[in-house]
Amino acid sequence: MLYRKTEDAYYVKQFLGYKCLRNTEIYINIERTLFEELTDDSTVKVADNPEEIKALLELGFEWVSQKDNLIFLRKRK
Repeated sequence: MLYRKTEDAYYVKQFLGYKCLRNTEIYINIERTLFEELTDDSTVKVADNPEEIKALLELGFEWVSQKDNLIFLRKRK
């Protein structure tokens, strides 16, 4: 939520005490996925294995976020 207020990933990284920006980006992407207003202009899919991920990427889906072993992908209509 701090990123939504400041839009500064480096500030959030420092605030949370992370050494690597990648850790901060994980939470920023989760926040975007959960709180971004979804419209009917996109389709969201969840994949949990390399074959599914590859198939969805080949269909034009883009990576949105990852949590645990799940990959969240989105494709604009």
